[in-house]
Amino acid sequence: MYFLSGWPKRLLGPREAQEPPLRIQADPHRTWFAVLSPSQLGIWHNRPSVLIVSYKESQKAVSQFGHYDQAEWRPDSTMIAVSTVNGYILFFNLPSSRDKYLYEPVYPKQEMTAVMQSSDRSIKSADVAAQMKDSFLTLSPIGSPHMKGTPHYKEEQCAPLLNLEKKQVLDLQASITSLQSMLEDLLVATSDGFLHLIHWDGMTNGRKAINLCTVPFSVDLHSSRGSFLGFEDVHIRDMEYCATLDGFAVVFNDGRVGFITPMSSGFTAEQLHGVWAQDVLDGICVAVNNKYRLMAFGCANGSVQVYTIDNSTGAMQLSHKLELTPKQYPDIWNKTGAVKLIRWSPDNCVVMVTWECGGLSLWSVFGAQLICTLGGDFVHQSDGTKKEPLKISSMSWGSEGYHLWVIDANSSANSVTKSKCKNEYQRCGILQFQFIKSALAVNPCISNQEQVLLQGEDRLYLNCGDAIQAQNPRCSSAHSDKALKGQFSDGSIDSQGLSTLLGHRHWHVVQIHSTYLEINWPIRFSAIDKMGQNVAVVGKFGFAHYSLLSKKWKLFGNITQEQNMTVTGGLAWWNDFIVIACYNLSDCQEELRVYLRTANLDNAFAHITKVQAETLLLSVFRDILILFRADCSICLYSIKRKSDGPNPTTSIQVLQEVSMSRYIPHPFLVVSVTLTSVRTETGISLKMPQQACEAESIMLNLAGQLIMVQRDRSGPQIREKESSPNQRKLLPFCAPVVLAQSVENVWTTCRSNKQKRHLLEALWLSCGGSGMKVWLPLFPRDHRKPHSFLSRRIMLPFHINIYPLAVLFEDALVLGAVNDTVPYDCLYTNSSTMEHLEFLFPFCIVERTSQIYLHHILRQLLVRNLGEQALLLAHSCATLPYFPHVLELMLHEVLEEEATSRDPIPDPLLPTVAKFITEFPLFLQTVVHCARKTEYALWNYLFAAVGNPKDLFEECLMAQDLDTAASYLIILQNMEVPAVSRQHATLLFNTALEQGKWDLCRHMIRFLKAIGSGESETPPPTPTTQEPSSSGGFEFFRHRSISLSQSGDSLPAGKFNLQKTLSMPSGPSGKRWSKDSDCAENMYIDMMLWRHARRLLEEIRLKDLGCFAAQLGFELIGWLCKERTRAARVDDFVTALKKLHNDFLWPFPIIPVCSINSPLKNGKYRTVIGEQLLKSQSADSFLNMEIDTGIANVPRSHSWLGSVSSSQREMDAASSHGPHMQEAFLSPLLNKGDECSIGSATDLTETSSVVDGDWTMVDENFSTLGLTQSELEHISLELASKGPHKSQVQLRYLLHIFMEAGCLDWCVIIGLILRESSVISQVFSLMQSSEVDGEMLQNIKTGLQAVDRWASTDCPGYKPFLTVIKPQLQKLSEIAEQQVQPEAFQPVNLARVTEQASPRAEDNRSSASHSASPQSDIGSSTTVRHDEDMLRLEEEEDPLQESGYDCTVS
Repeated sequence: MYFLSGWPKRLLGPREAQEPPLRIQADPHRTWFAVLSPSQLGIWHNRPSVLIVSYKESQKAVSQFGHYDQAEWRPDSTMIAVSTVNGYILFFNLPSSRDKYLYEPVYPKQEMTAVMQSSDRSIKSADVAAQMKDSFLTLSPIGSPHMKGTPHYKEEQCAPLLNLEKKQVLDLQASITSLQSMLEDLLVATSDGFLHLIHWDGMTNGRKAINLCTVPFSVDLHSSRGSFLGFEDVHIRDMEYCATLDGFAVVFNDGRVGFITPMSSGFTAEQLHGVWAQDVLDGICVAVNNKYRLMAFGCANGSVQVYTIDNSTGAMQLSHKLELTPKQYPDIWNKTGAVKLIRWSPDNCVVMVTWECGGLSLWSVFGAQLICTLGGDFVHQSDGTKKEPLKISSMSWGSEGYHLWVIDANSSANSVTKSKCKNEYQRCGILQFQFIKSALAVNPCISNQEQVLLQGEDRLYLNCGDAIQAQNPRCSSAHSDKALKGQFSDGSIDSQGLSTLLGHRHWHVVQIHSTYLEINWPIRFSAIDKMGQNVAVVGKFGFAHYSLLSKKWKLFGNITQEQNMTVTGGLAWWNDFIVIACYNLSDCQEELRVYLRTANLDNAFAHITKVQAETLLLSVFRDILILFRADCSICLYSIKRKSDGPNPTTSIQVLQEVSMSRYIPHPFLVVSVTLTSVRTETGISLKMPQQACEAESIMLNLAGQLIMVQRDRSGPQIREKESSPNQRKLLPFCAPVVLAQSVENVWTTCRSNKQKRHLLEALWLSCGGSGMKVWLPLFPRDHRKPHSFLSRRIMLPFHINIYPLAVLFEDALVLGAVNDTVPYDCLYTNSSTMEHLEFLFPFCIVERTSQIYLHHILRQLLVRNLGEQALLLAHSCATLPYFPHVLELMLHEVLEEEATSRDPIPDPLLPTVAKFITEFPLFLQTVVHCARKTEYALWNYLFAAVGNPKDLFEECLMAQDLDTAASYLIILQNMEVPAVSRQHATLLFNTALEQGKWDLCRHMIRFLKAIGSGESETPPPTPTTQEPSSSGGFEFFRHRSISLSQSGDSLPAGKFNLQKTLSMPSGPSGKRWSKDSDCAENMYIDMMLWRHARRLLEEIRLKDLGCFAAQLGFELIGWLCKERTRAARVDDFVTALKKLHNDFLWPFPIIPVCSINSPLKNGKYRTVIGEQLLKSQSADSFLNMEIDTGIANVPRSHSWLGSVSSSQREMDAASSHGPHMQEAFLSPLLNKGDECSIGSATDLTETSSVVDGDWTMVDENFSTLGLTQSELEHISLELASKGPHKSQVQLRYLLHIFMEAGCLDWCVIIGLILRESSVISQVFSLMQSSEVDGEMLQNIKTGLQAVDRWASTDCPGYKPFLTVIKPQLQKLSEIAEQQVQPEAFQPVNLARVTEQASPRAEDNRSSASHSASPQSDIGSSTTVRHDEDMLRLEEEEDPLQESGYDCTVS
């Protein structure tokens, strides 16, 4: 509601004023401030903050009267009464010299229209004028040669001339404890137990003294007889008059508190009656809130007890307490000392409290804490050292609550000795704290809107920044970023209506026009339209409005019209019109005016309606205006737009008048009045939805009591057809009903939404320290008849952590603001600068904030067994982006409360909440997210309600939600033994392998290794890494926790099936750093990886196998070597060939139409992708070709193999894409056959995207080569038989892998697909030069014969290529007949042959990984190859051995 802004200001006073100030007291209009010193009375002006006049007592008078003590203003600000410590009252007159000014604003000649700004150090001398710092404005005495500004300046911009005359002295013969002004009388309490009633005029004749011992006191006003004080030494310590309660709140010297009221019109001892507050025995001070009829009593224990008077009995009732909690302030909450001062703001919306030990705290009217300077940056410096809190001896609010004038007790005592200022001025111990406040505090009619609007003394702060910034990104204030900043925690929120209200982090700051401000300061009201694009402000006279789109203000062109109007009841926007309730000063008439925003601001364009009584409050509901008037009546007007002339106007007609004088004791008590469509008969409105849009009830906030006055529909209803609109709206109102207590603000909306009726037809209440309440409608489900026992509406309370300033109805969000601080004390290190305010106080900023409230409402409905209503509400909000968070919050809060409760809970809510969440598809995610954010100790309680985590894990697997299942795995790891975790991890790992979720697979590998093979019941420690050993030069890992989210270049060893762990001494300790369990776990993981690879090969899924190996770093070559005669053996060549064509989107070859004896046959036409390409396409480049493995969550569509559709698109768009992809690999053109290869491996004849220009280019190129038409056709057919470039690269890489592993049958199949005779020749030469297994030779021979038979019948396109390799096939048959089957295949010889083909990615891996995975470097060198063969042979002897192997690495 109120927020601190910036740093406080320190005022300067004249050098002659040597005495420190003791007390400050503002006059009723808060224009003047009386500052008391021990023997001096000074009068300060509010704006500019200057000392006008001071009166200094003579030494003789001081010795007679004693020092000054307290001051009190007469209600008309013409007199001041000052009490002294010796029991005297001094009366001072303050005659004002009309049209005479001590200071006037003057402007430099070149700055005629300069802005009047509040300065950092204002002038304080009554004798000498000087320039104000950092401002164009100067204050100059009369007769200055400077030119004056505009001719319309008033006394508001000046410091008028005052005289201070001591008029009379009164001796009361006893020390005075309290002074209080009461209308035309002055009430004085003395230490001898008397109350003196003294007239401001005729003081000697009008003295009345009342002995407190004769005033009866009781617990309420109904007691027939009250008891008397009965003590001679009892007197009033502090008191304050409450006009709306017609009595005094008093604090006695013994700590008791009470309320004294006259029983009749007189003020004598016989007519007074007192009421005790029974529970308070340590009262210190009191302050009264007239608008809410509250009495705040400060106590010696540091708390503030706020009481009200019961209307029926007259007894004092405790409303609430203001006290610091140990949770928020653990260091200071019980060490604040007694309450020192309490001061309510001028609008009675907040109260400021200070303690004996220092510090300030600000609270809303019903106890919501807004600010406290006893924590955070206020008491701690940047380096953590403690600061002394500010101790305050007196304070008073300035005009409209924009300033708090404070007397600093510390600086006051030392102001003379520490003064090092200029000769004329010194610090006078007065600080000014600056505040900004919500527009709701003074103009509650904007509560039906969703914007947050804050107003300062010279600027406005809006939260609707996005739409404005899109139009014009410039900020309208030079220091908006410095003064305020905003923040919203959930930056991902994106729903309709939220982008404007939440998406912008900073406030949109609008500087109020200086011309309007300097005449009409302070700003009293402000309002914003529903679109958040126009604002209007009201000062002392007139008003002005501003467009955020055009960045322009509109002011009255005729200043006389502006100065003749003062707004009394606030202002509101209605479409493009501004509605104002005002008083016409020239005609002495109350009026209702409507101004068009787009027209000039002039009375000629306004629609003016005269009203009978002064309007106090104004509100708009659709096309109805509601006015609350000073005679306690409510008047409803209809407003319609008329577009007769060039400027549209409105017509206003009275609809209805309702007198509320029976129910409202004083019109000042009404805080807000609004018209709503809320009604209690929800069932009726369900059948007749048109009535839900009508003005059904009046909501009246009467001093915190929310009263509903509903239309009476009990009588005969007139059908809509038979009545005119005016007659239909004249339905009478029922008697009022009290809905809630302690209400600060009310929000409702006139919009309707069938999907979210619960939220839009509800009534939202802010109740201060009690949080918020919502009056929620209850609807029968599916239009069924409602239960007779079911109420139509229900009031649900809930707590929020912010102070609410606006409600986003459909989005289930509350918007607010909160103070934050930025310390700058680190800039001041010298001892001379320690007194700077920038060092003593942090810089205060205001942040935008918001909070979700939906989970609170759902929980309250479930507590009340209204689960059906909760489901209706939740389903209507299920589309909100943060709805999963809502369910999680509700589950988490209930779990925390119930699981940590010390007492047994008879009816726990957690099972109900768990059952409720199961109604939504996000149930599994909600539970596991909640568990992961909760302490482990609470898990058993949680899963006892929601179900066994093993069952939930299996549900995730069935629903294919593997990421959520992985989260449950972490739960199982902590709650179950390792065997159970491993079992479920295996299930998840296999499923993730099958679905190709490689990121999850990497995490599962790490997880399985971390579990360990031990049977311990405790979770394993986090895996740690050991630094490389200096002796071995290798990098060893204590637990093999390899990060698989690194880039391909940094993947250690390229494999994770770690079959062996080396045992070597590490440093001088000689301890074994490897465990047997590591090897067992590695073997366990390898078995799963091998099983998956075997299945992929058996199902001829080579593409998936390549992706699997590349993504997980699987050592494919070493595994294929072992599986060469088993899983890696091709049983059916024809089926494998067809499957590869299908998987790699490779077209089957076709027979050319032209002659078979084409000059381009027999392999002359071949692509130029040769050895260079093959060498560049290693496993790493394969891995990085289309994915960056450094990114943890890569979408599957971007994996290296892509999807079928993407590959298909590559074929379709080949004419443009293909050439660019292959041109980088073209070799120099050597002969005609090679020149033909400049085309791409795509089908040019079937591509529809090739334009005529491309064809022309191709024709020109080939005409220069001298090719015939038949040769061109043959080239087109050859290009058509090539697959996508990506498939070609993948096939060549797989060919390289199979060649290295000796799987020659697969090499033959890939060679057939690529139709490159060189590949077949290379395979056949390998067979001739090495001892190849005879069974493999026979298998290849049989397979090629089967392919030949298949090609003859089903695919004649293969026949030309098979004819080319036929001689080599015959040679193979001869080898197969002569060959003797060897016992083993030696890959050393194979490596020598294939060494020139292409280096593998594994050769480039870090040498540090050799020790961990010896097989990773097959073919890198003969020595390593030899070691690898040895290890492989060892493993074949005992593949399941779990112990580590000892070996020597050369």
